[in-house]
Amino acid sequence: QVQLVESGGGLVQPGGSLRLSCAASGSVFSINLMGWYRQAPGKQRELVARIFSGGTDYVDSVKGRFTISRDNAKNTVLLEMNSLKPEDTAVYYCHALIASNRYDFARVYWGQGAQVTVSS
Repeated sequence: QVQLVESGGGLVQPGGSLRLSCAASGSVFSINLMGWYRQAPGKQRELVARIFSGGTDYVDSVKGRFTISRDNAKNTVLLEMNSLKPEDTAVYYCHALIASNRYDFARVYWGQGAQVTVSS
């Protein structure tokens, strides 16, 4: 069994910074991809950023403000969020593609969600 446990988030003023962290635990053999999605009230869940062997992807609205990174030794992904705007307010979900053993296909896992609120 694999779990993704998130930490970070909270309330910040516009222009401020926050960091989200997500750690994969349990039966982790290999991680193909890790990333973050977000869902604002009344909107669909959208990809924010992801990191994989080939590099990184960001949604246009966060380019230059958010940075995604991985600590492979700790099976952790971080999202550094700077110059936050009210429109960044959402629940942020960690996402990963993980194989539990060498014979298993990689499966999609989700974290429980972390609230990020940007407001003055």
